[in-house]
Amino acid sequence: MSSIKQYMEYVKPYKWKIFWTIIIGIIKFAIPLLIPLILKYVIDDIIGHDTWNSEEKITHLFWIMGISFLVFLILRPPIEYIRQYLAQWVGNKILYDIRARLFEHMQKLSLRYYSTTKTGEIISRVINDVEQTKNFVITGLMNIWLDLITILIAIGIMMSMDFWLSIVSIILFPLFGFTIKYFFGRLRSLTKERSQALAEVQGHLHERVQGISVTKSFALEEHEQIHFNQQNKKFLDKAIEHTIWNAKTFAATNTITDLAPLLVITYSGYQVISGNLTLGTMVAFFAYLERVYSPLRRLINSSTVLVQSIASIDRVFEFMNEPYDIVDKPTAIKPERVNGEIHFQDVSFQYDDGLDVLKHINLNVKQGETIAFVGMSGGGKSTLISLIPRFYDVTGGSIKLDGIDIRDFQLHSLRDNIGMVLQDNILFGDTVAMNIRMGNPEATDEEVIEAAKAANAHDFIMELPEGYHTLVGERGVKLSGGQKQRVAIARVFLKNPPVLIFDEATSALDLESEHMIQEAMEKLASDRTTFIVAHRLATITHADRIVVIENGEITEVGSHNELMEKKGSYYDLYQVQHLDD
Repeated sequence: MSSIKQYMEYVKPYKWKIFWTIIIGIIKFAIPLLIPLILKYVIDDIIGHDTWNSEEKITHLFWIMGISFLVFLILRPPIEYIRQYLAQWVGNKILYDIRARLFEHMQKLSLRYYSTTKTGEIISRVINDVEQTKNFVITGLMNIWLDLITILIAIGIMMSMDFWLSIVSIILFPLFGFTIKYFFGRLRSLTKERSQALAEVQGHLHERVQGISVTKSFALEEHEQIHFNQQNKKFLDKAIEHTIWNAKTFAATNTITDLAPLLVITYSGYQVISGNLTLGTMVAFFAYLERVYSPLRRLINSSTVLVQSIASIDRVFEFMNEPYDIVDKPTAIKPERVNGEIHFQDVSFQYDDGLDVLKHINLNVKQGETIAFVGMSGGGKSTLISLIPRFYDVTGGSIKLDGIDIRDFQLHSLRDNIGMVLQDNILFGDTVAMNIRMGNPEATDEEVIEAAKAANAHDFIMELPEGYHTLVGERGVKLSGGQKQRVAIARVFLKNPPVLIFDEATSALDLESEHMIQEAMEKLASDRTTFIVAHRLATITHADRIVVIENGEITEVGSHNELMEKKGSYYDLYQVQHLDD
């Protein structure tokens, strides 16, 4: 399905409002078409009347103009208001629906997609490109039709006054149509290229704003300025190329629309001099010519706007049609609560590069057991635990939860039963209470406080300027690393899941924060199936089993004491960290 057809699916619910907007618009544009007829009547039938004296002419003039003033003063303003209101309401409502669908779509895309796509480019499509598509509704579905109908009505009136003069007036229309067809095909592709270049600038800018601390710490301001200038220059080149082609379009089309009045003046002047045409008809005809070519010029502008909006529609639906890596089966089940027994059965995994990250992982985890994964960086520990909530799907083997392949669960219900605390937990720029309540949006204030107390977070929260109502800033920038971790643990307490995953949850913290978080983690892990990825081995010696993963394979499994006695890879790692003392 083409992007235009897809867009029209969002327009369809509002088709009757668009229809009435067009009807009201026709009335709005039709009323000014009376002015040339009034002008003709005043010149030929009042001023040029041979038997009326001045007083009679003035009386008739005031009558016709009085009626005209009433029409334009009383009838036209509410029609104009209603048309503008309906047009903008429909346009904004369609954008609302599309953005809502895009946000829903964004949340279903896998981490694989986000790992290869810049955040700024996604934002550009959801904000800038969607906003541009509004012109397709306002201009393409409303204004263009109104202008076309205005032209047809004007030509119809002109035909009724003088057929051949009307033919002279529209003789350049075919040339105008050819020019539009020639120029605007290329303009669409140039517009799309310009939009893509702008999205790349926005993506680069978003990334650099997030990493401004790195730029400053390495004194890279000049280097980054050069890099940004390169991105900005790329956009400038595309914008200038688009501008050049756009300027050519307007030069050609405006030349045509400027030649037509000259032809009309020449022919109508000759006809008046020859006595075949009244002066009032000539003046009215020239006024109607403006009523024909003004909408025609607007159509040129509309065509440019329409091309830009269609290019944006292409980009919006290119993003909306991005396929999902992780989807529910039609027969997927939705358990209310799971026990937490997990079985890794011959699990293998590859990223897009085709290299094996995990190779034939086999591990049975009992309900309530605590399993720690250790090993050198890049061994596959974090990748393995990311398969449990199906951030990625296994490329070989299976993972079973309570004896059922996790791919047979509804994705939402699976993740409902899993709580995660990561090394870098994302907090949203809202209040502390809201960030905790993400674990259970329906939780009461009392439940939020209890969860914070269980996570050893309540005391520091109460010391904040506004307690639980303190804004934490973007990504939780106003809190320390340890404080962010305790808020993250509090929301998992509030979620109360049967399966827990801790991925390097204490690796970047000072000893005091680590102790408090370790205490909260152990309290949280009680009677739950728990997976811990840890670099500091002192934090996982209490685990029921420690699993050593090297180069994507399990090389050792056992308790701390068993592995120390074995004197294998785990023993060597432990010795390196000087923890035997």
